[in-house]
Amino acid sequence: MQPKENPPDGHADVRIVAASPEVARRVAEVLRHCFATTEQRSYPADAQGGTRLELTVDTTSAAEPARSWLETSRSSGKDGRRK
Repeated sequence: MQPKENPPDGHADVRIVAASPEVARRVAEVLRHCFATTEQRSYPADAQGGTRLELTVDTTSAAEPARSWLETSRSSGKDGRRK
């Protein structure tokens, strides 16, 4: 398996694994409300019928409330812990 390239700066690759396609789609929809995203790609997750969705989010064009959260998290310290 070839290693995947890192997404461009300001973007994040997201993988959603859920027991059903509907649950995975609901989570992807929430992300779409907060960030610009690529078209989702859907794959079977396992033999029991799970679903895996993959998409890329663009954190440079975040909508509220994600924008506020991103701005706050950038200025809250460099150690990565929540305050």
